Amino acid sequence: MSAGNVEVAAPRMRHQGPPAGVLAVVYTVLFLIGLWPVMLGGKPSFPAPWESASTMAVFFATRAHAVQVCVFFQFGAMVVLGIFTASVVNQMRFLGVRAAGVNIALFGGLGTVFDGFAAAFAGWAMIQGGVAQIPGLTPVFYNLSFAAGGPGFSVPMGLLMLGISIPAMFMKLLPKWVTVLGMVLGVCGELSWLTFLFPHAVFLIPLTRFPGMVWMIAAGFLLPRTVKRQPVAGSW
Repeated sequence: MSAGNVEVAAPRMRHQGPPAGVLAVVYTVLFLIGLWPVMLGGKPSFPAPWESASTMAVFFATRAHAVQVCVFFQFGAMVVLGIFTASVVNQMRFLGVRAAGVNIALFGGLGTVFDGFAAAFAGWAMIQGGVAQIPGLTPVFYNLSFAAGGPGFSVPMGLLMLGISIPAMFMKLLPKWVTVLGMVLGVCGELSWLTFLFPHAVFLIPLTRFPGMVWMIAAGFLLPRTVKRQPVAGSW
């Protein structure tokens, strides 16, 4: 009896890791809950960077509990964002992406997390006893918090979105609208660097942050979690 080669059907392998889409939703919920008490949960509301030192001191002295709740939830959101970053980068590698973009995405995502931690720590420091009563100290912590949580957030976040979207576009791993959205928002994130020189560019920060949540959720759920092995030859 002669032997012949038979092509064996390629099995599908599933990525082992937390679902990125679920992580993106959890991150979004935690971040928005953290914003509620300081932006919409009472008066005065969170001061803008161009407001006076006295306005900042009054806010952090009178709304300390709101800031505490904000820091709690946003610190937690950064932890989830770090897990999302590690998971989605690992998933891209699992799908066969060998481009430098995934390493850029990892750098961007972790940079966003560490800057978010710094912003939370500075916010926590501002509500500690006696800080608001020391002239000039509140603006120092506020500006540190704004730098870390503003352009310090949006610039590396832009790298995360670009690092995932560009390889995913070339390899057709995500729908075109997701990759285009990620690239547009990523460019906005990089341009938010201009905020350090031109304060009017501050609008680029929320433009990166909030639509970026939509991108994260879409990319997290739509990025494939399974891949076929190369077909192997069998014989009998």
